[in-house]
Amino acid sequence: MDSSKSKFINRMLPFLFLSMPLMVWLGMKYDYFDQEQIKASSDYITLNVSEQSCVQCHGHIQGFSKYHDPELIGCVACHSGNAAADDKLMAHQDMFVIPGNLSNAANTCGTCHQDELHKIEHSLMTTNSGLVAVDKFVFGETDTPDHHFDIRELGHSQADDHLRDLCANCHLGAQKTDLGPISQLSRGGGCNACHLNYSDKAKTQLTDYLASNKEKLPQMHPSTDIMVTDKHCFGCHSRSSRISTNYMGWHETLLDESAVTDTVSYKVFEDKRVYQYKGADVHHSKGLLCIDCHSSHEVMGDGKDYLHEEDAVSLSCSDCHYKDKPLTMTYDSLDKESMLVFMHRNYTHSDKEILKVKKDQHPLVNTYVEQGQVYLIGKKDGEKHLIKKQSEKCSRDEAHQSLSCASCHSQWAPRCIGCHNTYDDMAQGYDLLEKKMTKGTWIEHVFEFDAGLPAMGVRMAPEGKKIEPAIPGMILTIDHGNHKDSLLQDNTFERLYAPNAPHTITSESRSCASCHTDPAALGYGKGNLNYVLGPGSGTWVFEPEYALHPIDGLPEDAWIPFLKDFETEKISTRSDFRPFNLQEQQQMLRVGACLQCHKEDSKIMNESLKTGLNPLLLKLSDKCLLPKF
Repeated sequence: MDSSKSKFINRMLPFLFLSMPLMVWLGMKYDYFDQEQIKASSDYITLNVSEQSCVQCHGHIQGFSKYHDPELIGCVACHSGNAAADDKLMAHQDMFVIPGNLSNAANTCGTCHQDELHKIEHSLMTTNSGLVAVDKFVFGETDTPDHHFDIRELGHSQADDHLRDLCANCHLGAQKTDLGPISQLSRGGGCNACHLNYSDKAKTQLTDYLASNKEKLPQMHPSTDIMVTDKHCFGCHSRSSRISTNYMGWHETLLDESAVTDTVSYKVFEDKRVYQYKGADVHHSKGLLCIDCHSSHEVMGDGKDYLHEEDAVSLSCSDCHYKDKPLTMTYDSLDKESMLVFMHRNYTHSDKEILKVKKDQHPLVNTYVEQGQVYLIGKKDGEKHLIKKQSEKCSRDEAHQSLSCASCHSQWAPRCIGCHNTYDDMAQGYDLLEKKMTKGTWIEHVFEFDAGLPAMGVRMAPEGKKIEPAIPGMILTIDHGNHKDSLLQDNTFERLYAPNAPHTITSESRSCASCHTDPAALGYGKGNLNYVLGPGSGTWVFEPEYALHPIDGLPEDAWIPFLKDFETEKISTRSDFRPFNLQEQQQMLRVGACLQCHKEDSKIMNESLKTGLNPLLLKLSDKCLLPKF
C-alpha cells in the first residue's frame, strides 16, 4: 500500500470510530433497536478492521471489554500509530503506548468520547481549583478562596511552590508513564485513572513481558471499561481529607511501620503510612463502592467550572433516603450517558421508575422502585439492597432541620493540628507537577493526627444556613523567610477550619450531648466542659486539653474562643462557611444545660425536637437553673 493511501486510511479511521457511539445513541433515541437487541448484540456496529497490521506481530490479543474489542474498533482507535505499515518502526510511529493520559486523550479516548473528555477537562479532579485557591488564600496571595485556578498552570509564587512540593501529584492531568494496573500509589493517568483494569492473567503476562526485555509479547490486554473500583479512587482520595481511608474505617497515624504489631487494629498501606481502625462507613460495610453513590455525572463532572468540591457534588443523602416519597424518572427519560451506562452494566429494570437527584435531576441508574420499595443494585457484585427511607426521628425533628445528615451520622473525622511549614532553600526537593528534582523545597512538620466526632460549622447557603461537619483545615505556621519570592520575613500563623464530609456514616446518630455539651463540637477544641451550678443559675466552665498558642492565645486545636465571637475574617477555607457565633454558642449550651438533668429520650427533650426550646422556657420549673450569659 503506498504512503498516500496509508495516510488517508489513518486519517479516516478516527472519524469512523467517532461515529460509533453516535450511531448507538441515535438507534436508542429513535427506537431503531430496543434494549434487548442491544444486549444481544456483541458490538455497537461492525467495522472491517482485520487488515490492520498490528495483529501480524501481536496476534489476536484477548482481555478487552465488550465495546473496546479490536475486532470491533481495531488498535489505532486507542493507540494511534500506522495500522497499514508492516515495518515495526513505521507501524509504531506516533503511537501512544499508554493512551488515555490527558496529554493524548484528544487523539485517543476523546475521538469517540468527546463529551466525556470535555467534562473531564473542566472537572475539579483535573483543575484542582479549590485546592489551589485555598492555598493561595492562606498564603495571602488572594483575598478570597473563591477564585478559579487550574493546577496545571501554577507559577512559582510561595503558594505555587508549596503546592508543587507537597500537593500537585493528585490531579488527572498527571501522566501515567509506567505500564501496569492502578494501585494505591497511582496518581493521575487521565481516563486510565478510573477505567483501566488488569486481570490476574494480564498482570502475569505484563511481568513476563518486562522481564524478557520486552521480547515476550503479552496476549492478554488490560480492559478499559466502566468497572470502577474503590482502588481507582484510593491513590488521590487517601490524601488531604482522606475520604477513601475514612470510608474503609482507617484513620492515619504518625506511627512508623516498624511499630505495628497489632495487624487487626492497625494497617500499613502501600506507601507505608500506618492507619488505625476507627469504624467503617455503613455503606462500605454493606459492600457498596464509591461509584454506587457518586455516578459518572458527578465524578466526570458536567463540563462546568466549579470552585470547590461541594459545588460539584449534587447528590445528597435524602435523594436515596427520602422523607415522604422518592423522586423518580422513567427509563425513556434517561440522558445519553446514563443510557449507555445502563446498557454497559446489563441492567434490566427499564420498565421501572429510577431515582433521580433533586439538585440537578441526574438519574441513579443502579436504582429502581418496585411495589413501593426502592432498591439499589451494587456495582461491585450486582447485589440488590433495599434503600430505607428517613427514620421517623429524622423526619419528625423540626428543631434540627438545618443540620446536614452527616452532622449527626458521622462516626468520626480526622483532626490534624500543629502544622509548621518551612522553606529550605538549600535542600533538594521534587516538583510534583513537572516531575523533576529542584533546589529548595517546602517542608511540612505535623504535630498530631487525631480522630473524633467532628466539630460543627455553619454554611450560609442561599436557602438558609446549614449546619455541617467541620475539621481543622489549616492550623498552621508558615516560615516565609528563605523563599526567593517572600514578601514577608516573619512567620505567619493561620487558624482555619474546613467543611468536611467525613464518609464515616453510621445508621445511629450522635447523641445530643455530643453536640450540646462537647467543646470540640462547638469549636473550642478538646477539653473538659462543665456546668457549674450557683445560686439561681449555672455557669459553663471550659478547661482546654491543649496548651494555648502563643500567637492568638487559643488552644492549639480550637477554632474559636470559648463563649466569644470570632473577630478575624480569615476563619474558614470557604467564604460561606463559619463557626458558631456567640448567640448560636449560647443557644447550644442552653440546651446542654437542660441535658444535665433531662435524659435525651425524656418527654420534655422529645417535645423540644418538635417545638424548639423557646416555648418550653416559658413554663420552667423552679428547679431549672439555666446558664446566665
